Amino acid sequence: MAADSLSNGATHGTTNGNTNGTNGNASPASPRKANKPHHAGSPYQSVGDFLSNTDNFHIIESTLREGEQFANAFFDTETKIKIATALSDFGVEYIELTSPAASEQSRKDCEAICKLGLKSKILTHVRCTMEDAKLAVETGVDGVDVVIGTSKQLREHSHGKDMAYITKTAIEVIEYVKSQGREVRFSSEDSFRSDLVDLLSLYKAVDAVGVHRVGVADTVGCATPRQVYDLVRTLRGVVSCDIETHFHNDTGCAIANAYAALEAGATHIDTSVLGIGERNGITPLGGLLARMIVGSHDYVTSRYKLHKLKEIEDLVAEAVEINVPFNNPITGFCAFTHKAGIHAKAILNMPSTYEIINPADFGMNRYVHFASRLTGWNAIKSRVEQLGLSMTDDQVKEVTQKIKAMADIRPLAIDDTDSIIRSYHLELQNGVQSLEPSLVAAA
Repeated sequence: MAADSLSNGATHGTTNGNTNGTNGNASPASPRKANKPHHAGSPYQSVGDFLSNTDNFHIIESTLREGEQFANAFFDTETKIKIATALSDFGVEYIELTSPAASEQSRKDCEAICKLGLKSKILTHVRCTMEDAKLAVETGVDGVDVVIGTSKQLREHSHGKDMAYITKTAIEVIEYVKSQGREVRFSSEDSFRSDLVDLLSLYKAVDAVGVHRVGVADTVGCATPRQVYDLVRTLRGVVSCDIETHFHNDTGCAIANAYAALEAGATHIDTSVLGIGERNGITPLGGLLARMIVGSHDYVTSRYKLHKLKEIEDLVAEAVEINVPFNNPITGFCAFTHKAGIHAKAILNMPSTYEIINPADFGMNRYVHFASRLTGWNAIKSRVEQLGLSMTDDQVKEVTQKIKAMADIRPLAIDDTDSIIRSYHLELQNGVQSLEPSLVAAA
């Protein structure tokens, strides 16, 4: 059954004349009290007062960077422009692109998107080297996202650099990017398997030279929401800059981890459309917004054109040749479908009884599934009214039993159920109280 009319979110911000996009800096939220966990032997301790940004966050949309690492992904220039334009129109504050150092075409695509004049700020994600940083700046991006692995595993088996080298190089790269008038973020890779003191000392050093954001990355998807909350809350007491977070979904925690990060004071969340990315991806854009709209409805609906989410997901799904999962938040084909009789009755009386999200906020419809053995008479009564027929409650209850009996024999399509209802109604008009034997035989 169709529900309420479409509801459009408002666009946010205005375009900065000297850049591709709007200012993505978060403003402080009201502090909340929290207990202080203790890290034995660490000079860095969690703060008792912290900023919860669940109603004051920014999205760094990484479909065109992290998403390009998805196994099926091949985005030509035209497709990249379509996706970038759609994301900017949707209202994401930042769009992150593949490093121009990755390939010649990646560099050209980065330059092409920078010339579009989108509302979203354009970022590119590069290694922590001066060569990559200079190449990034030359493309015309608004900001450069610098990254290097800090865990023992990555330091020993990936780049082979120690923490002293990482810190020195990070400071040099950050100062260069800033000197070119660009935003700069420094992120550790594999943050949750990195030594805590090493990690926080590095963040403190880059914060001291004026980095705009530090990034925390759960590169292998090992973190739990509690671990995320603990680290981000501790980090919030170490740095004064914004905090960006990036969560992989290997253990199914990407959305929960993103929310925990915001509760602890993070300001920016990395997402990709449908969560596509390396291995099984990162925090999905739609899934994050489903989580956020529950507690921050006005903030979410005022910043993002939520009714365009399905259009964007369909665009990306087609580009990478996958189907939108049936259980996808918001846009999965049964996301707002109600089948059980008890549920249907309550939904018809008050949708919030079994819906925490209003489908109309995303331009979606709810549907009461009435063609099954689980149906209740309230759902059938609603269908009778939709068909423009008139029956008493007792008559609706009787035809409901006929539908349930038929559904015990075989699956019913909507047309089957409508046929039973119409036949029963016709027989009522003719004074007949039972279905024709031929209808049952046809089963």
